[in-house]
Amino acid sequence: MDNWYKEYGIEKPYYADDYVCIVNADCREVLPRIPDESIDLVLTDPPYPDQHHEYGDCDISLLNNFGCRQLVFWSAKVDFPLDYTAIHIWDKQTGFASEYERIFERCGYRNYKLFNANVMNSSLAANYAYDTFWGHPSQKPRKLIDALINYASKQGDILLDPFLGSGTTAYCAKKLNRKCIGIEIKEKYCGIAAKRCSQGVFNLNIS
Repeated sequence: MDNWYKEYGIEKPYYADDYVCIVNADCREVLPRIPDESIDLVLTDPPYPDQHHEYGDCDISLLNNFGCRQLVFWSAKVDFPLDYTAIHIWDKQTGFASEYERIFERCGYRNYKLFNANVMNSSLAANYAYDTFWGHPSQKPRKLIDALINYASKQGDILLDPFLGSGTTAYCAKKLNRKCIGIEIKEKYCGIAAKRCSQGVFNLNIS
């Protein structure tokens, strides 16, 4: 490993390999050190202001520091607080609870897209989707994250997820031959993300 993450202002990652760098910190402390032009895609699922209050005040305005293409999940009832170029829809393919979730694209295309993937909220749901549930309250399915990464990036790109959670963005990025910097404030989920990225990931030659 060549410590590639150091050029992004990261000295002591929680976990790192040739494709993934996981940082256990508040993203507000890390993002200002990452050069804007070094990131190709921000793909993230921030804690919503009307949910997950255990994360405290979540200010996503720091995403304005990055001029690259961005895909931001947003199911909050309050308005999305940043500018955007398109709104994509995740069809959760379920007949109960919330069936759809919005994904806001920033600094990117203007065409609206529909992405289909089963919701990931229990071990039973995970088995049905040939996935694994890691206990995170807003875990996203690998099928969906794979589709978004392939839609908005190419092999060799650098992805950033400031709210990494259980590590699905990092896991999928590594599998699809992208590098990923993931920031997660809770050490519990950093451990899960590191475990996922350190084993059972085989790079696929998919653009």
